[in-house]
Amino acid sequence: MTESFPSTSASSHSSARYDPIELETRWQKEWLRQGLDRTPVAETNQKRFYALSMFPYPSGKLHMGHVRNYVITDVIARVQRMRGDAVLHPMGWDAFGLPAENAAIARNVDPGDWTDQNIAQMRAQLDRLGLSIDWDRQQATCHQDYYRWTQWLFLELFAGGLAYQKEATVNWDPIDKTVLANEQVDGEGRSWRSGALVEQRQLKQWFLRITDYADALIDDLDELTGWPERVRTMQANWIGRSHGAEIKFRVAGQTNSIITVFTTRPDTLHGASYVVLAPEHPLVEALTSPQQRIAVTAFCDLISQLSVKDRTAEDQPKRGVPIGAQVINPVNGESLPVWIADYVLADYGSGAVMGVPAHDERDFIFARSHELPIRIVVQMPDSDKHHNDGKAWTGAGVLVNSGAFDGLSTEEGKVAITTHGASKGWAQSKVQYRLRDWLISRQRYWGCPIPIIHCASCGIVPVPQEDLPVTLPRDIDLSGKGGSPLAQEQDWVEVKCPICGEKAHRETDTMDTFMCSSWYYLRFADPLNSQRPFDKDIVDEWLPVDQYVGGIEHAILHLLYARFFTKALHDRNLIGFKEPFNRLLTQGMVQGLTYRNTKNGSYISPELVSDEGDPRHPESGDKLEILFEKMSKSKYNGVDPAVVIDRYGADTARMFILFKAPPEKDLEWDDADVEGQFRFLQRLIRLIDSFVWPKTDEDNASISSTNLTISSADLSEEEINMRRATHMAIEAITEDLSGDIQLNTAISELMKLSNSLGGKLDKVRTEVAAEALSVLVRLMAPFAPHLAEEFWMKLHGQGSIHQQSWPVIDPSALVLETIELVIQVKGKVRGTIQVPANADKTALEELALKSDIAVKWLEGQSPRRVIIVPGKLVNLVP
Repeated sequence: MTESFPSTSASSHSSARYDPIELETRWQKEWLRQGLDRTPVAETNQKRFYALSMFPYPSGKLHMGHVRNYVITDVIARVQRMRGDAVLHPMGWDAFGLPAENAAIARNVDPGDWTDQNIAQMRAQLDRLGLSIDWDRQQATCHQDYYRWTQWLFLELFAGGLAYQKEATVNWDPIDKTVLANEQVDGEGRSWRSGALVEQRQLKQWFLRITDYADALIDDLDELTGWPERVRTMQANWIGRSHGAEIKFRVAGQTNSIITVFTTRPDTLHGASYVVLAPEHPLVEALTSPQQRIAVTAFCDLISQLSVKDRTAEDQPKRGVPIGAQVINPVNGESLPVWIADYVLADYGSGAVMGVPAHDERDFIFARSHELPIRIVVQMPDSDKHHNDGKAWTGAGVLVNSGAFDGLSTEEGKVAITTHGASKGWAQSKVQYRLRDWLISRQRYWGCPIPIIHCASCGIVPVPQEDLPVTLPRDIDLSGKGGSPLAQEQDWVEVKCPICGEKAHRETDTMDTFMCSSWYYLRFADPLNSQRPFDKDIVDEWLPVDQYVGGIEHAILHLLYARFFTKALHDRNLIGFKEPFNRLLTQGMVQGLTYRNTKNGSYISPELVSDEGDPRHPESGDKLEILFEKMSKSKYNGVDPAVVIDRYGADTARMFILFKAPPEKDLEWDDADVEGQFRFLQRLIRLIDSFVWPKTDEDNASISSTNLTISSADLSEEEINMRRATHMAIEAITEDLSGDIQLNTAISELMKLSNSLGGKLDKVRTEVAAEALSVLVRLMAPFAPHLAEEFWMKLHGQGSIHQQSWPVIDPSALVLETIELVIQVKGKVRGTIQVPANADKTALEELALKSDIAVKWLEGQSPRRVIIVPGKLVNLVP
């Protein structure tokens, strides 16, 4: 049954003033009444399409980055509906985390109340964009009906041996006496709360064994052909698979003490001049000599105050001290000193490296600083000199100063030395990863509680599934001091052990918010399931996600964790696929016009700048630099989406943000370009209003059909050209919206089509004009959905424009009767002529020679040569 839509008033066919707010509000109410955006029950043979934006944190304020992300996904979803797919296009909220807890502390409010208020506010803002979201499937990660299932999935991972607790190095605030997440530590290594220098301490933390999936995560990147190459490279580098060898260095004077190092360059073993340990390495305490005890202790205390970023920064000096121990190089028996240094980390590899200064840049800098030997063991290619021009040579070459291995290539040397060491028991081949297990513990309140109970008799006990969710207590003290807020709630902490019934206590850590966002795309497929997080058959029907859209800043952690989660759940037989997202689009940032003081780097509000040609600081007179940077409050360059929508409407905002730049590129905001899109939409209104309306309902019904059949016979040249322009637009825009999405060029094609129709609708028969307008409105519907709906109503279309089928090319409309042939004389273009499109070389030569152009420029001569490029040009050479 066809839905009835509001009838338009008689005045709406005239060129009435465009009031986008009234028009958009009216249609949004109608779409809601009709339920157009609900996910349909897919028919047996109907293709399913899952379009998903990365869900936002509910800050309460929509910004232009949100607008771009969600509008891109909305266009894709709308196109797929018109192509006949059953489309799932949901939205939710990544609602746990530090910002809400900060807000609760600052405002003395409950973080749950604050979050729910922000969700309602942002939902209203998103609705104004005309997004075709199925809000019936909305999820918020902080609500019990969601985080119950996050806990359920944690217990699945625990049961599979993928969740465990161990001692780990954490950030410790010595003033507030609490653990800080990395995001709570500023760039100078200070606590965001107290300002204290953060220390590194060992505490029990919960981890997930993502390293068990390191090979699968890196190998399966080859299957993600719908992902940007840049993102796949970033993930591969983050996982950091390295092939090398483990080398055992025996501690001098101690029979059973061994320091094991991992190296990707066993070929350089003869060039080792020291071994260096991480300051946190467990052997440091045992191997430090009495003479070095004070120096080593002081150095370890110093390093404990530095962040990993500070310790590993390329531009930082490489600091260290010897610990007074020696090891034996197993390949040649040489004694090497043992040092500790800031650039070696305890949780990477074995926490120990061999120092080969001549062939490693960090080791070279360290050795130069501490006057350690630098021995060249790899000769540079095409060189007969045993030196590396005063710097480390890290490339390939030929082994020298390496005893029996001299003359081997570096690749041959790696194999030979490792094989030799394996036969002697001091080496073995090893694959090492940069990836570390995922630390999910957070010592804060606003997060998903970890469903574990600690019992003195039974140890670590999972909360029974029937007792889920473990809910957060409300109305607690959130001063931000004194450790985990949950640990202070004794009534919540103290429970009975589910196994023995004795007194026990809950885990007081909450989960990293990435846990919540690593599976939300699964819940959207089955959002009302009260028995399980999702039904396997249902998610297998809808997933993997066909098109995922989000920022490049999530290229590593979120996407990597989601991939791990998917693989782990597959292995638990909860889902039937191994990758969550088939295609990924990482949209660029939205940048605003920015004024920056060239002397001190401070930013100035554009409102304070009077002379845009020679901008100066309003008080100091300092010259201001004009540039485009990511929109930010601190840079005074943000644009409020509500202001744009209030002035121009959502359709204009959508069209601008899609047209200004390719989706994956950064977009520079320009008010003049927004105005340009507004004028374009007004031209479309005038174009639709210029159509001469039929007199009868029967004629109206026929011209509003989306399946008009027009015979090419007896068409005028104007009509042939209009049909060709119409179907060329279908071809180009369909291609732009398939595969690698190019929304900006699709809108350019819309503009070309509208220009080709302007002033010509009254010069062609009604059905040709109606076909052109029907195609134009359907092609523009995903981009400017409100105006397209209005236009469809004006064309007397049945039902909603968004329920119509995507236009299909009529190949006969693209056939050219004649083409324009370029005539060159001596290689210079002298003019063009019209020739039959199917003319062969002989006919083209004849037509060219008879043309007025040839007569004029050949001056009676016969050409010595005639060069013909069929369909393009004829070059006459006298």
